[in-house]
Amino acid sequence: MKFETLAVHGAQQPDPSTGALITPIYQTSTFVFEDVGKTRGYDYSRTSNPTRKVLEDLISQLEGGKGACATATGMAAETTVACLLKQGDHVICGDDVYGGTYRLFDSVMRDLGVDCTFLRLDDRSRLGAAVRPNTRMIWLETPSNPLLNIVDLEMVAEVAGKHNLLTVADNTFATPYLLRPIDYGIDIVVHSTTKYLNGHCDVVGGAIVASTEELAEKVRYLTNAMGTPASPFDCWLVLRGIKTLAIRMRQQEATAAVIARYLKKHNRISRVYYPGLEDHPGHETAGRQMKGFGAVVSFEVKGGLEAVNSVLSKTGIFALAESLGGVDSLIEHPATMSHASMPEPARETIGIGPQLIRLSIGLEHVDDLIEDLEQALIGT
Repeated sequence: MKFETLAVHGAQQPDPSTGALITPIYQTSTFVFEDVGKTRGYDYSRTSNPTRKVLEDLISQLEGGKGACATATGMAAETTVACLLKQGDHVICGDDVYGGTYRLFDSVMRDLGVDCTFLRLDDRSRLGAAVRPNTRMIWLETPSNPLLNIVDLEMVAEVAGKHNLLTVADNTFATPYLLRPIDYGIDIVVHSTTKYLNGHCDVVGGAIVASTEELAEKVRYLTNAMGTPASPFDCWLVLRGIKTLAIRMRQQEATAAVIARYLKKHNRISRVYYPGLEDHPGHETAGRQMKGFGAVVSFEVKGGLEAVNSVLSKTGIFALAESLGGVDSLIEHPATMSHASMPEPARETIGIGPQLIRLSIGLEHVDDLIEDLEQALIGT
């Protein structure tokens, strides 16, 4: 099946007991045993739930994986995968990742004895030189949040293969509609299903997709043991959202491309970050491994913090809020919002300065979005 058909029908069959077309919400904590030691496939919803299983099977199909786990949040997915590491291990992580990911490795995992090197993953020799005898994992985002840098997945997979390292890609920004990291040799894919997979800003959730059955079983064990799975209702909301994922991504990306070009020509803007622009350093790589360039656009405003705050406070359609990937367009300030948990010196080193603004493009008409940005930028 093509992606659009798979998103609607994959892993989803009419309910055998009632014929319901849409997967039911099995809002139950426990399941009755048929006899001692005999179940109908389910015993307790933390371990497995029919609604969650449909979502997990669907996301695994869309990503080309061998198994998936749906988790309570995106960070629950990341924390579960991070627990594949043990005390004394070393991980290489992209330096321009989501602030919560940076905090997880720089603080939580470091306190547990896992060391981390944050590195711009754009050079094969630099990546290879960062590998230590105790390195076990390479963690990346592509496009990255919020600088939209592109990582060559085949390059990372080749370096990892040479050193027998586990590779993890956060595919939240691209989604499996635009990119399937497993196809390029990545071992594990993580998602914040809060974002594009759900697409309606009404749930928080996460997902882990494994490239092998062995890895899938390890992740399932950790998800159950750590108590990180998603609730049935949240899974149902994500299932509903995935049905329209392809059409949403196409429209949002098309609008994002127009807005990126509008901002690039604006005299109040000093720099635009969008991999769909021909002068973006990752444009060629993104064009090779992705079906499109995504719907997040970041830019820097000329002037001081007063100019930045003016733009953030004056938009009307663009809501000043955290998160991204929904049908509603959002505007945010990474330095004080999504990446506030990253120490300021680290932010400044990698280029997340106070002038940077990130846009999540929704489904509003492109003319209205440009008009909203224009009126906000006029007074800066």
